[in-house]
Amino acid sequence: MCGIIGVLGDHEVAPLLVESLKRLEYRGYDSAGIATISSGRLDRRRAVGKLVNLSDLLVHEPLTGKAGIGHTRWATHGGPTVKNAHPHKAGPVAVVHNGIIENFRELRAELAEAGYSFESETDTETVALLVQHSMTQGMSPREAATHTLKRLRGAFALLFLFEGEGDLMIAARKGSPLAIGHGNGEMFVGSDAIALAPMTDQITYLEEGDYAFVTRAGAEIYDAEGRRANRAVTTIQLDATRIEKGGYKHFMAKEIAEQPVVLADAIRHYVITDGTATAFPAAIDFCGVERIAMVACGTASYACHVAKYWFEQLAGLPVDIDIASEFRYREPPLSDKSWAIFVSQSGETADTLAALRYAKDRVAKVVSVVNVPTSSIARESDLALPIFAGVEVGVASTKGFTGQLTTLLLLALKAAQDRGRLTDAELAAHLAALQNLPGQMNHALALSSQIADIATKLAEAQDILFLGRGAMYPLALEGALKLKEISYIHAEGYASGELKHGPIALIDRMVPVIVLAPRDTLFEKTVSNMQEVMARQGKVLLISDAEGVAEAGDGVWKSLTMPAVSPLLAPILYAIPAQLLAYHTAIAKGTDVDQPRNLAKSVTVE
Repeated sequence: MCGIIGVLGDHEVAPLLVESLKRLEYRGYDSAGIATISSGRLDRRRAVGKLVNLSDLLVHEPLTGKAGIGHTRWATHGGPTVKNAHPHKAGPVAVVHNGIIENFRELRAELAEAGYSFESETDTETVALLVQHSMTQGMSPREAATHTLKRLRGAFALLFLFEGEGDLMIAARKGSPLAIGHGNGEMFVGSDAIALAPMTDQITYLEEGDYAFVTRAGAEIYDAEGRRANRAVTTIQLDATRIEKGGYKHFMAKEIAEQPVVLADAIRHYVITDGTATAFPAAIDFCGVERIAMVACGTASYACHVAKYWFEQLAGLPVDIDIASEFRYREPPLSDKSWAIFVSQSGETADTLAALRYAKDRVAKVVSVVNVPTSSIARESDLALPIFAGVEVGVASTKGFTGQLTTLLLLALKAAQDRGRLTDAELAAHLAALQNLPGQMNHALALSSQIADIATKLAEAQDILFLGRGAMYPLALEGALKLKEISYIHAEGYASGELKHGPIALIDRMVPVIVLAPRDTLFEKTVSNMQEVMARQGKVLLISDAEGVAEAGDGVWKSLTMPAVSPLLAPILYAIPAQLLAYHTAIAKGTDVDQPRNLAKSVTVE
């Protein structure tokens, strides 16, 4: 969440800062601001709402200068107001901050006792005032910043700018990502490579606890112990940071449509050329592994729930699943014969990263399934497996989810082979079916206009239920999450067999029930659950294949006919209609599809 950008440039920086912040909009935000130094003087502009409001303000109250910092804020301490917006300024220092300073109340009380007053409700202002206080005691900007950093508890990415110092930015990270970009006589700092991509392809990722003194000549980086650190300069692929909509109305629509290509890329990477075996690194060997702990948040957590079915049914390998925010506080017993698999689209999810650090010395191997190979989670894992989804801008994950599922399925197949549960011929048959899945996804995408018609009616509902059995149960959870994320309709996912254990009390003609049910061994039981819904005037939307739709018979409100697919692959394929239902329902309601209220793309604070 939130976005940081800093520039020490050769040209006016205000336009560069605003343009870079636009590239960080996908993270989610509710206010924005920039600060620059012009003729040694530090000044700032801040606005609530979308970046266009900041741009309008800068037209009427321009900022000049060739050094500056910028920020998009997602409110934590204090609501979305101009006074709470970043950058925060205290005397000669301005600061932007992602994260949460956990001891800010203690520090705030200390500053109040020293005679300082506060104009905001934020924890970040406390950081700026601490630096100011240190400078009044004779410390230089570098000394004041490092002295302040030592006093902070919590998670943060911080970027400081100082009055009279047009060739200095100070950057620091602890639990929240930050990167330095190298230019020709220019230097940049950003939350991620996407923000920096238009200006440079040479990136240095700060590691946990690092801080850096950045000038136009380069960056001096120090580790958490204050020792000079050498961090590698990485050349990023600029194509991988493009965030154009490509003719689509919304990023979400584009990303839904990209899923056949994403799957094909993942299959190409993880399956050998003749399609008969997987192609994982040699370190992926499940022989001797007794248990797997899978940890993730939100949509990634539902991908883990699907994978649990695969690992247990295919490989006979027990799987425990934890929501990352609960994992380390539960203090789960782990063993040196177990693996921990962490799943995150961004690779920067704070809760998942904290869980990884808890598990790292307690298990035999830490594996991450991520979309950003340079992310913190990827770098701190024993082995990182990319999902090849490319940049995902829409807050509601779509291609990231199916990319995670595909990689996890291939891992489960590898585990089954390693553990002697699949013959070579059986593995080749599963992989052949997987090779056909991108084409079947295109057939599912062709249902979009039909789904749009259904969505006009769903948009009138206040409550919607999703039902599924087996590996389709996590899909019901994911479908409900997608719908409430972007349409703001209350939705819940249930295992179909749980209907009579409570949720059936909600059923009436005003509550649509969406049933995800390919024709498989559990289908007859699902039909019985549908009959229970219809007997109570509930409106059933059945998503099944042609055989399932025919067998369900009369009485369903609407049906969507999917391509016939192996039960193993159904969770991946059926994600598409679930996503399209959410998308078109949100369109019908007129909500902000790509940036839904109160949500951030990358949750980098606990």
